[in-house]
Amino acid sequence: MNTTMQIRIDSLMKNKAQKAFKSMGIDMSSGVKMFLNQVAINQCMPFVPSTKKTIAIRKKWDKEFDWVMKHGKGYMSTKEMFDDIEAGK
Repeated sequence: MNTTMQIRIDSLMKNKAQKAFKSMGIDMSSGVKMFLNQVAINQCMPFVPSTKKTIAIRKKWDKEFDWVMKHGKGYMSTKEMFDDIEAGK
């Protein structure tokens, strides 16, 4: 049995969401249904809500990741990695 749900949302946010859903090939109703379905299946949010603090942490991680990708050493095996650790490299 279907039911109707009404929500109030800022018109700018609605327009941005509609544009995002359209770029994915779905309408607003389908996007909201998909979101609610994931909440029902997993019993949690289907994403980690962001805050200013989490965004700052993510930027720091991204900067560290970029440095590692540019300057870090890669290993072909765990043995090779542990040999380097034991050698103090």
